[in-house]
Amino acid sequence: MHRPSWDEYFFEVMEAVAKRATCDRGKSGCVVVRDKRILTTGYVGAPAGMPHCDEVGHKLITIKHPDGTESEHCVRTIHAEQNAVIQAAFHGISLRGATLYCKMTPCAVCAGFIVGAGIIEVKCLQKYKLPEEGEEILANAGVKISYVSEEVVKY
Repeated sequence: MHRPSWDEYFFEVMEAVAKRATCDRGKSGCVVVRDKRILTTGYVGAPAGMPHCDEVGHKLITIKHPDGTESEHCVRTIHAEQNAVIQAAFHGISLRGATLYCKMTPCAVCAGFIVGAGIIEVKCLQKYKLPEEGEEILANAGVKISYVSEEVVKY
C-alpha cells in the first residue's frame, strides 16, 4: 500500500471536504495547514443560515472579463477559500504562516482573503480559467503558488 505524501494527503482531504459543497457549479473544497496539522477547512456553500443552491437553485450573474469573454457565476455561495478563512476567524484560529490547499487558482477576492489572513503558500490541483487575476495578488504579496497540473479547470 502506498503511503501518501503530505501534499497528497492534504489534497485528498480537500477533495473529501469538497463533497460537502452545496453549489454543483463549483464543487470545491479547501484545507489550511500549518506544521502538517489541519487548522481549518472550507467548501463552496451559502453563508450559514442562508438557502443553498441545492435547495433553491443558483443565483447567476454574467461577468465580462478583460479579454472580452463572458462567463456566468453563482453569487449565492461563498468560495471554499473564503469559507476556510471565515471559519478560522469564527473560531479564533490564526492562519499566519499557513499553507492553503485548493482545487484551482484562487479568484482575486479569495486571493485578498488569503493575503489578509497571513497565509504564505497556496497549492492548487489545477489552474482556473483566468488564473492571472488571483496569481497577481498573491505574487505581489509574496505568497508562493504552485500547481499539481497546468490543466485548466472546465465547468
